Amino acid sequence: MHTETAVRAFDWVAGILHCEGVAADRLAHEFGTPLYVYSRAVLESRYRDFHDAFASLDPLIAYSVKANGNLAVLSLLGALGAGADIVSGGELLRVLDAGIPADRIVFSGVGKTRPEMERALDADIHAFNVESAGEMHALAGLAAATGRVARIAIRVNPDVQAATPHHYTRTGHGTTKFGVPYDEALSLYREAAELPGLEVRGIDVHIGSQIVDPEPYRAAVRRVLELVETLRAAGIGLDFIDIGGGYGVAYDDEDSAEARDFAKLLVPDLENSGLRVIVEPGRYIAGPAGVLLTRVLYVKRMGGKTFVITDAGMNDLLRPSHYSSWHRIDHVRRVAGRQELEVDVVGPVCESGDFLGLDRTIALPEPDDLLAIRTAGAYGFSMASTYNSRPRPAEILVDGAVARVIRPRETWQDLIQPERGAAD
Repeated sequence: MHTETAVRAFDWVAGILHCEGVAADRLAHEFGTPLYVYSRAVLESRYRDFHDAFASLDPLIAYSVKANGNLAVLSLLGALGAGADIVSGGELLRVLDAGIPADRIVFSGVGKTRPEMERALDADIHAFNVESAGEMHALAGLAAATGRVARIAIRVNPDVQAATPHHYTRTGHGTTKFGVPYDEALSLYREAAELPGLEVRGIDVHIGSQIVDPEPYRAAVRRVLELVETLRAAGIGLDFIDIGGGYGVAYDDEDSAEARDFAKLLVPDLENSGLRVIVEPGRYIAGPAGVLLTRVLYVKRMGGKTFVITDAGMNDLLRPSHYSSWHRIDHVRRVAGRQELEVDVVGPVCESGDFLGLDRTIALPEPDDLLAIRTAGAYGFSMASTYNSRPRPAEILVDGAVARVIRPRETWQDLIQPERGAAD
């Protein structure tokens, strides 16, 4: 089980949290805080975990770039055989620069622009996951006008509800912006089959994010495979099925899931379909592979509450504020003899919603202590911003006893360098 690998990669040695063979306090001292730290061993093992679970299908594991798009992470996964699920032209640039071949790239997203589609056509990617009739016609027209062919799958919304921690992350029900309604998919496929510039190759489904119960996936896959049979009867044959991503990880001791649990339910139906399978894990691979290190600035008592103010804020890790997400918070150095107290761990950003954890019972931190925000490898740096004109953190990749910078810390000067004054 790769949750065990993650524990070994981020574990205490002589009372100090380590990432693989490197002490976290050493990293904080050398590279400063806030600091994102990733374990190469966990990234690799989580990828292999997923690939091995679905190995009987010879799957294309199209890593979801939006989870963590650092070039070092992408090139590492690409070398293992991963493809990429992208949602923008910028992500396409990242993936190609990282050396992932275009024939392993699928392009998802409801709002692809014409320049983005043209760039993807130039690259000759594996497929576009089309999400509306308007997008389909725009892509067909662009491809035909330039003498190219766009290979497509249509993202079908199966109207399957999946339990996720927040309603923002539920994408498979009928009232979201994602995909096309199930009962309209057949007519859209028929239309696509007649359009010059398009080659209908697959079908796509994605029902949400941070899902730990495999059953909704099986319900969605079975519903989509029924449509595949209907399409075959109508003379529209497909080559692949993209079953999406959203597979959950353990942020605490209760909401865990394993790739093999999903595969056990999904593989039999997928094997019988005769289709090539594409899977799009992102968080599952990157989430447990990273932590965010932050230093305590002040401890403040007010209104009956205790606030631990750190140098990391919502601009560095948005998930707690945006999704009400829970991340485990640990001392980097284990402390003994301190009072256990319920505290709010908050950041320096000028917003009441700027917090990393609320109502946490921990050994009372003191100024200059280091804290580790766990399971922060996915949707951490990728959602970071420079709000309040705060430079974004550095990113570090640890491989055994070696730590290297894979993105340097931004500086104050970096923030203003691209801008021009009114007189310029």
